[in-house]
Amino acid sequence: MYLVELLKAIFLIEVFTLFKVTKELESKQSSIKILFNYVGTIDVALSIVSLRAGEKKTCIPTLVPPKKELSTKRMYHPLIDDCMENDFSILEKSVLITGSNMSGKSTFLRTLLINSLLAQTIHTCFADEFVSPILKQFSSIRIDDNLFEGKSYYLQEVTIMRSLLEQVDSPNLNLFVLDEVFKGTNTIERIAAAKAILSYLNRNDNIVIVSTHDIELAEMLNHEYDLFHFTESVENNELHFDHIIKAGPLKTRNAIKILELANYPIDITQEAKQLSAALTITRPVTSSS
Repeated sequence: MYLVELLKAIFLIEVFTLFKVTKELESKQSSIKILFNYVGTIDVALSIVSLRAGEKKTCIPTLVPPKKELSTKRMYHPLIDDCMENDFSILEKSVLITGSNMSGKSTFLRTLLINSLLAQTIHTCFADEFVSPILKQFSSIRIDDNLFEGKSYYLQEVTIMRSLLEQVDSPNLNLFVLDEVFKGTNTIERIAAAKAILSYLNRNDNIVIVSTHDIELAEMLNHEYDLFHFTESVENNELHFDHIIKAGPLKTRNAIKILELANYPIDITQEAKQLSAALTITRPVTSSS
């Protein structure tokens, strides 16, 4: 054994072998790439077929010509057990979604975005029906401040929103999915900036779907956006959510009720109710929370 290793070292057998193999691989690089692509394509195809044949309900999406239109039937999130299925449609207008706290707005946005991506990648959606044009997806759903870069929550929002605005005039038809706009700043400037930004994003048949607590936006954008909402009911001093999206404005609020259910001191909840009632009389309702 020692003699064999010595001969290999003297005659550089392993080195010459390595160079020969490397040269052989370089000469057949295009063939190897074709083989890798073929194996990858087969692997992806088998994965898609396995997904479609699995326990979760799926459908093949219908991709339509570019226009401001999108519709789903019984769409759901694939990673949530017993997820509520929702019907949803967009026609010529973008969408504002209001709703009580914990009612499912953010989950719905993620569900729609995931299915839109899957429709254009593996041509498979988690729904009974999914109809959409080819869209380039952009989202602002979860934003965090960055202490290491010295960026506040609001500055992070400004930076991300700026990147979305740069895509408005691109040749693609875009889908912008936003969970609250500028919630890191004061009410008056938030509403003013949000209105201007949402009108700008809505140009060129782009589809914008945004959740908000600011009902004023519904009035300001009523010619550009349709209004949808999620809501809840109170049974036996417990909040119950159906997680079903509904057309039209939200007519209930639950923020103070949640304080009561969390056993906040009665002095706080009573004063909050009185102030809320007084503010509602002197000023239109400005929040759906």
